[in-house]
Formats: sequence, C-alpha cells, structure tokens
Amino acid sequence: MNLNEPRDLASLIEAFLLASGKPQSLERLYELFEEAERPEPKVFKKALEVLGKSCAGRAFELKEVASGFRLQIREDFAPWVGRLWEERPQRYSRALLETLALIGYRQPITRGEIEDVRGVAVNSNIIKTLMERGWIRVVGHREVPGRPAMFATTKAFLDHFNLKSLDELPALAELREMEPATVLDPDDAPVPAHLQALADASLAEGEQASEPKDETSFRSLLVELDAMEQGLKTDFADLRDEEPEVSVEQQSKPQL
Repeated sequence: MNLNEPRDLASLIEAFLLASGKPQSLERLYELFEEAERPEPKVFKKALEVLGKSCAGRAFELKEVASGFRLQIREDFAPWVGRLWEERPQRYSRALLETLALIGYRQPITRGEIEDVRGVAVNSNIIKTLMERGWIRVVGHREVPGRPAMFATTKAFLDHFNLKSLDELPALAELREMEPATVLDPDDAPVPAHLQALADASLAEGEQASEPKDETSFRSLLVELDAMEQGLKTDFADLRDEEPEVSVEQQSKPQL
C-alpha cells in the first residue's frame, strides 16, 4: 500500500473510522502512523477529499464534527435504520430544550440568567441531565455576589447535533420561521365550512327526530279533544231540541 497515494490512504482512513465508531481528529489519525511512514499533510487532506467523494450515492457519508471526522448513516435512512434498536429515542422536555438552547446561544450563561429569560425556575434535574450527558460544563463563575457558575456547551453537544462549531447553529431568525403557528384555543378556533355544514345537518336531523314525539303527542291530543268536542255537540244536539219550555218564573230565578 502506497500511503503517499491519496486513493490508498483514503481506504486506510475509511478503515480507521469504521473501526473506531466515533469521530477522530486529524491529530489522532496522524498518531496512528509511524513517523517514517506518515503521509504529508497535503496528501492526508487530499485523501479525505477522495474518501468524501467516494461516499456519494452510498448510504453513509464522511462528516466533520467538532471532535473530528466520522462515517455516519445519511439522515434520509434514519427512520428505517432506527428500527434496529428496540428502545425508542429519548424525548426531551420543552424546558430542557429551552435551557439547552439558551446555553448554546448565550454562553457563558448562569442559571439565574436562564431563569430571567424563561421566567420560571430551572429544575435542578435539567442541569444535572445536561451535565451527565456531557452536553454542558461549568466554564467559570460570574464575579457577582454568590459567584454563580457559568455554563457553556461542549464538543459532545456539537457532535450529537452534527455540528462542527457553534457557527453552524441556525440563526435565531431561522428558528422563528421554523416555529409552528400559534395554536388557537379549541373554543376560539374556526370550524371548517364542510364540518360546520355536517354539524348543522346533524343538528337539524336531531331536532326533527326529537320534535315529532312532542308535537305528535300534543297534536294527537288536540285532535282527540276536537273529536270529543264535536261528538259532544252531536250527541247532545237532540237533547236541546227536546228540552221543555222554561216558565218566566223559572227564568227569573237566580241560577246557583
């Protein structure tokens, strides 16, 4: 193997990165060669270019992050590759992500300053979790009463989010554009026209289904009473004709 040949060296670097399973800096890669066989820096950089181009059209890519270079699966394949692991990716709370974002964009920053921006107290477990994951660290203390610790992000944070440096963080203006539209209160949100029409039709049917019971019962009662009234008029009409004549005296008597 000719280590001064970029193509041969590219294959060897690929083997290094596949075997390591984590990012490797240029310094670390240099250390893997004996001094007598160590390629020239320009040959090394050319070999990295060759390796990067050789990944075109393949399922993995050469990516430079804060800790160095690594070979990683392309993001397009993540939904399927993730099925290899039974445990689901951990979901982070909104409070944790907001705290991490403030540290990332405003570092170094104290816990009190984070609380001032968020308007609520920072849960101690959030700071503990971020430090245990190696995403943040204490970089000093603010020279104010109490000397609060100042937090900043680490290379592990950049590696996890596929970043080479903090300069690659998206601008805050871009983040605002990515924010979802404010969700209206369910009671205030407008109802789509087609759903409103269906609701109105359903309501009308419900009213028609419920009213006939009351209306039919009431109307049938009126019909029955009317029939009874007509029957009474018919049944007693002949009695009126046969009533005896009432004398004047009887007519003058007060009726009780």
